[in-house]
Order: sequence, then structure tokens, then C-alpha cells
Amino acid sequence: MTDFDQLPIIEDPEEARCPCLLLLDVSYSMSGPKIKELNRGIEEFAVELGNDALASKRVEVAIVTFGDGVEVPLGFISARDFQPPRLDSNGSTPMGHAILRGLDMLEERKTAYRKNGIAYYRPWIFLITDGAPTDIDTQQWTDAVARIRQGEHDKKFALFCVGVEGADFCCLREISIRDPLQLRGLKFHELFVWLSSSLISVSRSNPGDEVPLQNPSGWGMAPT
Repeated sequence: MTDFDQLPIIEDPEEARCPCLLLLDVSYSMSGPKIKELNRGIEEFAVELGNDALASKRVEVAIVTFGDGVEVPLGFISARDFQPPRLDSNGSTPMGHAILRGLDMLEERKTAYRKNGIAYYRPWIFLITDGAPTDIDTQQWTDAVARIRQGEHDKKFALFCVGVEGADFCCLREISIRDPLQLRGLKFHELFVWLSSSLISVSRSNPGDEVPLQNPSGWGMAPT
């Protein structure tokens, strides 16, 4: 049984879906204020999406964490039912493994949409890390880079990378066709307010439309 067999799409089949996958670094280096503010930001993310009538039906969120292994604390679920898991920090940074796991989840979710005749927007993948992948010398990292690059080329999703202080931006540039952003201090709250606002704007458009994004200058900057 897969994660998605447990989450059948039943409610509001007439509504297009806007999937957002969060790939979150919860390694040991994220302990202390970083993980505290990350949890706070995700809580605000859930509130903002849930308070918007349309986005709460159209946006779906999933979370994959990487630290002491790769975990899926939340499979894809509608924003109105989104209850943020409490994240704890420990372990290393198996980023490549997490990316592959997330991409598999996303493909299964898109298959479920198609089987149910549900339209969907181009999915967003949001990766947040404060380190470098500890599986960079493995086939998993090579495969993750290749699948991200091909997926972006085929417009299967859009990947956004955010580096917290200590992140390896060279690795982030290797996987992303977009320039990664550096988080200003620990402004996770502002980041997730921006993300929820952006997804709300997308959910009000038609699938396939280009939606201009707000400037992330309140929380992000070019890597230093």
C-alpha cells in the first residue's frame, strides 16, 4: 500500500489541485533556533493557506524531511486539513535520497489526479537546507540531479532552493535551474508567509497560466 492509497481524492473533484512539496533539512546542524523557527514558519504556512477559501481546497502539501534518514511526516493533503508535524533535528544530510523520494511521491500524486480526472497546476518543490548533501558521492545524488534537471526541462515541476546560513550553494546550483536564495537570518516566518501568498495567487489562476511572484526581498537575498 502506498502513501496515496491511504489518501484517495474524494472531496471537490471539480477543483484543480496545486501540489507543493516541502523538502526540509532536519539534520543535527538545524538544531536550536533554526528548527524552532522552521516549525514556527510551517505553522504560519498552514494558517495562511487554511484561511483562504479557494487555496484551502486547491493547494495540497506534502513534507519530506532528511536528517536521521529520510522520512515522510506528511503525505499530500489538502491545505484545509493540513496539520503541521512537529519537526526535530538529528542526523546527517541525505539530500539526494530525499529528493528522489519526493519526486516519486509527486509522480504518484499526479497519477492519482489523472485517474480522477482532476486538473492540476505545475507542482512546486521547495527545498530548505543549512548544509551540504552527505550523499553527494553516491548514485542517489547523481540520479537526483539528473531527474531534477530533466523534470524542469519537461516542465513537470518548479524547484526552488533556499539555503540557511551554512548551506552549500554550489550544490544547490548543481540541482536547480533557478538561482538559490539565502535566507536572511532566521526569517522562516516571512519565507512561509511569502510561500503561502504565492500559492494563493497560483490557486486563483487557471492551470498553465504564468503567475508573477512577489519579490522575496523580505526574507531572501543572493548568497554571500
